[in-house]
Amino acid sequence: MSKLSPLPTAHSDIQEIFEDVFWVQGSLIMAPGFQISRNMIIVREGDELTLISSVRLNEAGLKALEALGTVKNVIKLGAYHLGAHNGIDDGFYVNQYNAKLWALPHMTHGPDLHSDHLLTEGGELPFSAASLIQYETSSMPEAMILLERDAGILITADSLQNWAQADEYFSEVAAEKMQSLGFIKPANVGPEWRRVCEPKASDFVKVLQLRFKHLMPSHGTPILNTAKQQYASTFKALFNI
Repeated sequence: MSKLSPLPTAHSDIQEIFEDVFWVQGSLIMAPGFQISRNMIIVREGDELTLISSVRLNEAGLKALEALGTVKNVIKLGAYHLGAHNGIDDGFYVNQYNAKLWALPHMTHGPDLHSDHLLTEGGELPFSAASLIQYETSSMPEAMILLERDAGILITADSLQNWAQADEYFSEVAAEKMQSLGFIKPANVGPEWRRVCEPKASDFVKVLQLRFKHLMPSHGTPILNTAKQQYASTFKALFNI
């Protein structure tokens, strides 16, 4: 198996959270005995599917995915996402479905992969009624997508997380370690992303200026209806804004 086509690991069924917005909770073995959860978000427009923070599905999962539509696009929102495992499954979907890879400028990818489209604020996205918001002060490229529907759905990579608890896809060792490092908190700012990328308070002021009620994170579970209020409290505690 090539680096572009890693074996699938444990994951949930595909769940429709909002109309044409789907979520899969998957897993990643970061080291022997150290497994955490991670999510893929799927946005459908017409018959076209866009995968955000891709997670390699097993054969049954791929059949369920193909039943939803045709995989046309893969979006990478964060350069830091999963650290050394960043974008580990992007190549599988690009090769399997001849999908286009969308990423921020200055992002790097796995072997034989390149950005087909560059993501920029105010620029094109592969679906309508949405906008890209980039963190301006992060030392590594990181962005969010705001779906302008259902009172605002914010899709995030490493920046905004919601691991309220260590879920079923955590190994015991990983759960204990991630708890000690401050990852297992609701409506959280990713601790390691924050440490490495050093975003400033001004970027989180920018988040609070967005119109959204819901969060679809790449780490943790969706927050429905109360995302903005919860993050206002988090940002007040972390950045005094």
